[in-house]
Amino acid sequence: MSPTAEYGFWLLAAANAALFIGFAYSFARPLDGRDWRSFGAFSAFIVALFAEMYGFPLTIYLLAGWLQTRWPGVNWLSHDSGHLLEMVAGPGINPHFGLFHLLSTILILLGFWLIAAAWPVLYRAVRRGTLATTGPYARIRHPQYAGFILIMTGFLLQWPTLVTLAMYPVLLVMYLRLAAREDAAAAAQFGAEHAAWARRVPSWIPRLSSPSPGPAISP
Repeated sequence: MSPTAEYGFWLLAAANAALFIGFAYSFARPLDGRDWRSFGAFSAFIVALFAEMYGFPLTIYLLAGWLQTRWPGVNWLSHDSGHLLEMVAGPGINPHFGLFHLLSTILILLGFWLIAAAWPVLYRAVRRGTLATTGPYARIRHPQYAGFILIMTGFLLQWPTLVTLAMYPVLLVMYLRLAAREDAAAAAQFGAEHAAWARRVPSWIPRLSSPSPGPAISP
């Protein structure tokens, strides 16, 4: 089989990247420079992912010697072999039906749902000049950034590449810093209201119990 028999589909790579980026944009329309940086970094991750998934399997080529030595019975030039976690740690079934792929799908869908649910709440709050504290913002303070992280994590489980693995911690740190700046800006703008909200609502991981309403804030 030709080394590029199941790759080299650059039009398909571009179409898939555009689809996911457009889908994310429809839910998380950037409102300012900070949002655009977040969305741009996510878009770069998606482009790198699909470039290897359908275009050129750089990770497979770089790891081909080690992979072929450890798992000689696997055709590492087949498209399915790009699901590396399923191939090396899965039960040996079709990778599209394996545990890693299933978990990946759940994380990606959860991430898109979180972004979609958070954006209209944030948009209305920005237009009114108020603090977003309802919907997903009643459970975590940074649902849109959390949504992007969930999507990236899901794609890494499904199709890990050296490029996206290198980008992931960089993007993670970027989202953490953006969230910290967002908290600082909101604290400066809303004062005691933000402080009370921050005490009862965690930054990233929601509490199992329902958040308490907290003390009333004087106008």
